[in-house]
Amino acid sequence: MPDDRLPVIVATGQAVERTDVVGALDLAARAADTALGSAKELRDRVDVVSVVHMLTPAGTAPATMLARRLGMEPARTEVSTIGGNSPQTLVTRAARAVAAGEADVVLVAGAEAQRSMQARRRAQTGSEAVGSPPARTPCAGDAPAHAPDPVVGDDRPGMGDAELAAGLVAPVNVYALFESAIAHRAGRSPAEHRAVLGTVMAPFTRVAATHPCAWFPEARSADELATVSADNRLVSEPYPKRLCAVLGVDQGAAVLVTSLGTARAAGLADQAVFVRAGASVADVWFPSARPDLGRSPGIAAAVTAALAAAEVGVDDLDAFDLYSCFPCAVEMAAEAIGVALDDDRGLSVTGGLPYFGGPGNNYTLHAIATMADRLRETGGTGLVTGLGWYATKHAAGVYSATPPPGGFVVADTAAAQAAIDDSAVPVAAVLDDAPSGSLLAEVVGATIAYGPGGVPLAAPVIARLEDGRHVAAAAADTDLAALADRDLVGTTVRVWGAQPRYRVET
Repeated sequence: MPDDRLPVIVATGQAVERTDVVGALDLAARAADTALGSAKELRDRVDVVSVVHMLTPAGTAPATMLARRLGMEPARTEVSTIGGNSPQTLVTRAARAVAAGEADVVLVAGAEAQRSMQARRRAQTGSEAVGSPPARTPCAGDAPAHAPDPVVGDDRPGMGDAELAAGLVAPVNVYALFESAIAHRAGRSPAEHRAVLGTVMAPFTRVAATHPCAWFPEARSADELATVSADNRLVSEPYPKRLCAVLGVDQGAAVLVTSLGTARAAGLADQAVFVRAGASVADVWFPSARPDLGRSPGIAAAVTAALAAAEVGVDDLDAFDLYSCFPCAVEMAAEAIGVALDDDRGLSVTGGLPYFGGPGNNYTLHAIATMADRLRETGGTGLVTGLGWYATKHAAGVYSATPPPGGFVVADTAAAQAAIDDSAVPVAAVLDDAPSGSLLAEVVGATIAYGPGGVPLAAPVIARLEDGRHVAAAAADTDLAALADRDLVGTTVRVWGAQPRYRVET
């Protein structure tokens, strides 16, 4: 008989709101109630409530507040740090606690209500403008004040001085810069590469079209995704709008993690999906210091470790959900794992962040819930990946409909992490000791950010100096208009300044 301490997901819940104005905690509570409704026997046994960090204002004690709404008094509450890796990290953490006998039933939940927050802002200002978030509006059922929930996870900022000085802050610009390295390696122009990305992401739309909680349940062709048009404007080369994660959604998800023994005693063993293994690894922390902007050793290490711990290979997997905020995240993960971009098994069970929806840090919890539902229905084994910041923090989880022969394992990734950390390239964050335009560098990653009407707004690059150091630089203001539609990767530029700027060498 399998070990009674084997951790399992015994119930899931997902929620979506398209019309009413709600809060993130409202949606998290709806999703949790759905999960608990299919595991009523465990509602009073939840002893840990873990909540994914919410971008929608929800106070400093969202897990405590959620527990109160649900009528629970758990022994422990906690909230994650920022990052799309956080849901998988919390589920792995819950599984470890259950396996060790440190927890009986763990509720992991999260949500975002960015659509509602924007609607509330419009009602307050009478305009469609998107500015700073409005003051916190209390939600029904909130208690007056709580001590902050303990925070778990790596809370280092995602960008350093070099990225900030070059304007590499908006995720779409940083990921587009990664994409340029992939396109250059493949020998494609931005337009040619964009067409390829349409074929990569079109299958995701077909999955989203069948998911009841998808924000855009509509199948689209590769041309519809990749062709730049009035309603699919170019955001950051090579990405038009339909290839980017959509954050303005109201979605929530929850999973209930317990032991097989507890599930069996509650008559819920038939609902159990096994949490088989988990692993976490970070890439070189700041993008400017990465040796190859178009590859992710962190994803490769996390997935390799998780699969080895689960005692399965890539060919043994029946389903994937690869994090998909932008196409390069899918491309880097597929290459790292060793699966084709057109693998018959598909690369997402939800439809991905641009089509299912990108509810802040919580997307991966929807992927885990959907994966658990699928495996419960069809059997087999699945892999879920999540990432945070700029393809920085990576988490992988392996799930199966049958018990793992070796039990649940959290993979040891210390050696892989040390090797990745040691690969960091020195970065010249300041060039104020160099006369204007005196240093040459070769561009290794670049993008051009566009505003409405196709006006270039910025053209940040990461380039390699002749001494091997990297530098992140913004285009000189007078050159910006001339850079539109240019592929800068491989180009030689002159760089200078305390906040580095560049000009293309002619």
